[in-house]
Amino acid sequence: MNLFETIIRTMIPGEVQAPPDFFRQALVRSGYFKLRTKLAAHGMKIPDADLYRPLFSPWEGERSFEKDYRVVKDHTLCSRDRCYILKMTLCQATLSEGDVFECGVFRGGTALLEAMTLDANSSAKVEKKLHLFDSFQGMPNSMRGVDRIKAGDLGATSVEHVAALLKDFPFAEIHTGFIPQTFSNLQVNKICWAHIDVDIYQSVRDCIQYIYPKLTPGGMMIFDDYGFPSCPGARRAVDEAFAGLPEVPICLPTGQCLVIKCRF
Repeated sequence: MNLFETIIRTMIPGEVQAPPDFFRQALVRSGYFKLRTKLAAHGMKIPDADLYRPLFSPWEGERSFEKDYRVVKDHTLCSRDRCYILKMTLCQATLSEGDVFECGVFRGGTALLEAMTLDANSSAKVEKKLHLFDSFQGMPNSMRGVDRIKAGDLGATSVEHVAALLKDFPFAEIHTGFIPQTFSNLQVNKICWAHIDVDIYQSVRDCIQYIYPKLTPGGMMIFDDYGFPSCPGARRAVDEAFAGLPEVPICLPTGQCLVIKCRF
């Protein structure tokens, strides 16, 4: 580790995220996007005009999503646009057979969002289990020269905190420990949706190795860390794993990556 990296790691904990886009927020407050929407619509009345930033952005305040996001936002590092992707893809995936996985729970915010999404579906909350995997001890050893995240990072959480958040959702099951050991002896044959938020190369590869063969046709894997410069190993792991598979990883503007299991 060079001197610059040592200084940065000392000053900035691993869980600190990039600051919000203050310039964009200033444009919202100034009314710029509302004016731009009116001009682009040539005077037509546009539903939800206040959600165009400049394109339609329902994660910025759509009523049903906003209700859920306000509940979970203080328990997650995932931005609202990434949370929106999680909710909407999970809603779609509930039409497929299989359970729901989240690998990398941290403080439980996205797990709570997933639980609320399943709970709103009368059949999904009965037919599906929400399996949640985390060590609650921070990150395991990572690969030098591949991963930026180090052992022990992201440890500011506890299984007790997450369990308290999910106490009203009996279909949620927490698996404490490091991946891939926590996959051992699981009695899960089919998975319809998986959120992979484990940050480092080997953990992402381990998740793909276990989940992909069990992913049902039309099922989805969302890789949270794919496009972030703080997690170069995560992108490498996804690209290498799917290089020989028929699915094409889709990099989203949110920084996430979406993989949809082929139906053949």
